[in-house]
Amino acid sequence: MSTAAITKKDVNSSGKNYLKSSLQQIFVFLALVLIYLVFMLVAPNFATMGVALDILSQSAYVGVMALGATFVIATAGIDLSVGTGMSLVAVAAGVFLAADPWLNLPLGAGLILTILVGAVIGLINGLNISVLGLPPFIATLAMMMAARGLALVVSDKQTISIKNPQYTWLFNGEVIPGIKNSILLFLLLAVVASVMLNKTLLGRYAIAIGSNEEATRLSGVNVRFWKTMVYVTAGVFMALGAILYSARFGFVQPAEGVGFELNVIAAVVIGGTSLAGGRANIIGTVVGALIMETLRKGLQMMGIAQEWQLVATGVVVLLAVFIDNVRRARAAAV
Repeated sequence: MSTAAITKKDVNSSGKNYLKSSLQQIFVFLALVLIYLVFMLVAPNFATMGVALDILSQSAYVGVMALGATFVIATAGIDLSVGTGMSLVAVAAGVFLAADPWLNLPLGAGLILTILVGAVIGLINGLNISVLGLPPFIATLAMMMAARGLALVVSDKQTISIKNPQYTWLFNGEVIPGIKNSILLFLLLAVVASVMLNKTLLGRYAIAIGSNEEATRLSGVNVRFWKTMVYVTAGVFMALGAILYSARFGFVQPAEGVGFELNVIAAVVIGGTSLAGGRANIIGTVVGALIMETLRKGLQMMGIAQEWQLVATGVVVLLAVFIDNVRRARAAAV
């Protein structure tokens, strides 16, 4: 086969992949619009600008954590520790920033240390998976339990109040009148994550590892290092999500993040990132997070009990995994 023929084949394949990705993004966005329209019809007072802005704002912390989880799932990994890890990082924020008997550090120093705690959690996950060879499910399950316990131990099972108004401003303040900072930070971090995924070695290697880890290793890539860095990146985004979450009301509850990993994983998979690895989509993850929050908000405004909201979340997770399996089966058949 000639070089020209090979090049033409590669271009056609790239064009088909781009078309599939674009159509997938369109379908996910249409799903969000459809869900929103349904709740406009069935939920009282849902069709207001205030509710729309509230959905954007409340989806920020899960959405930011989902941005980091996108990189992990792109490698065919999983992070079950993101929920309780968020709790531990939020407790750390309380330790660093709350007044006596806590450290009451300046805001900048406290934020940096809080982000470092998240990075360390990600580093431990990455080393357990890349160096010790533990399956991601087992490694992050162990971290999930350890983080939950440490959050309770460090906080002494007590709520920690962070009364620094600059801290709560991060979520509730309005640089642009009428739009909370949480929305702006979510969108800004989504842009950063998109650039990282599409324009940096970290993103390219994450996709490559998820597509074929052995081939990536044989091509000379230090798979252990880059996989570890993927989990560190997820830890940093988890910490940023924890900061936004605890800044909402200015207090930290050590067991609050239990179960958040379901919303995070669902947002990523709904958005088009494959659980089998090798495909990731940051825009899709953002829309997936909005879908999850729209469902929660709509069901809440309909007066649906919280336990049934959890059932709905479980069904959405199941559907997301099923759709991902269907996508993979169709891709394999082509």
